[in-house]
Amino acid sequence: MQTKMWIPENPSDPKDASIQEAARLLNHQEVVAFPTETVYGLGADATNEKAVSGIFEAKGRPSDNPLIVHVSNREQVDLMVNHIPDVAYSLMEAFWPGPLTLIMESNGAAASNVTAGLSTIGIRMPNHPLALALLEATGKPLAAPSANRSGRPSPTKADHVKQDLDGRVAGILDGGTTGVGLESTVLDCTSDVPVILRPGGITKEQLEEVLPHVAIDPALAGSESDKPKSPGMKYTHYAPESPLWLVEGEDDFFIEQLEQLKRDGQRVGVIASHELAGKLDHAPVIRCGSRDQLSEVAVKLYDALREFKRSEVDIILTEAFSEKGVGAAVMNRLRKAAVQVVSED
Repeated sequence: MQTKMWIPENPSDPKDASIQEAARLLNHQEVVAFPTETVYGLGADATNEKAVSGIFEAKGRPSDNPLIVHVSNREQVDLMVNHIPDVAYSLMEAFWPGPLTLIMESNGAAASNVTAGLSTIGIRMPNHPLALALLEATGKPLAAPSANRSGRPSPTKADHVKQDLDGRVAGILDGGTTGVGLESTVLDCTSDVPVILRPGGITKEQLEEVLPHVAIDPALAGSESDKPKSPGMKYTHYAPESPLWLVEGEDDFFIEQLEQLKRDGQRVGVIASHELAGKLDHAPVIRCGSRDQLSEVAVKLYDALREFKRSEVDIILTEAFSEKGVGAAVMNRLRKAAVQVVSED
């Protein structure tokens, strides 16, 4: 399959020629990658089982891993769910369009492989002009997980998508680098107290400015269910080419681990904050932002995970970050990506 690459001249206009061509392919059961404000998504008609199967095939994604449906308006939500709970209405008003996925009861309109056999469905409205223009041009909801090979770091640039999926998808719409850098927060709205199934671009603190209480799913602490209720809950994700070690502790402890690995003859690459990077000598370092600006770390994380190649380093060391605010999402992704956690405690 030849993968087309488009750079729209008018990325917010559904009538743009590139967007129209991408929409035609989607309406002919093809899969097309497009940018959102979080990461690039791999889209297919959410109501067509054959089209959605193309997502799983292109990504090599397990079939029991549900997909998030992207919409451009509230009417498309009504088409997918039995009813919209009051709490979901409040959250749509506060955070849509934006990086928040809401889990509601499905009415069966979505293809069965979108929900992976669950009675619920995850829906969000992306806050990206190109994504919204494509949704409008296509005229239907799009199932769209991250546009990468399953297990790899999610793509924040069109080039990342091409690295993983060239020849496997019909096309890639290039909208530049994404803004948030991490996937959406997934919130289950089917229980009395809404539950975070995946931390992301909207923080628990932000949600609790709208809701009286928000719970965190126990699976995020390591207790995994047989049937994942949300993408990112069960399988290994975000892994770079070389094994990633997550180091939890003070800077001196991190430096000790780095020096010991070097003495053992390992080629070590480092992903670090500006604060830690300034203390390191003679090691390849990718700076991913300041500890005081975790939103910057979130934006740069996946790019950093893709930077080191297996031919260059044997092990990648990364520091741990505060779990306040968006730091909870950063640490969730790092723990999913790490093959080993080294703790000072």
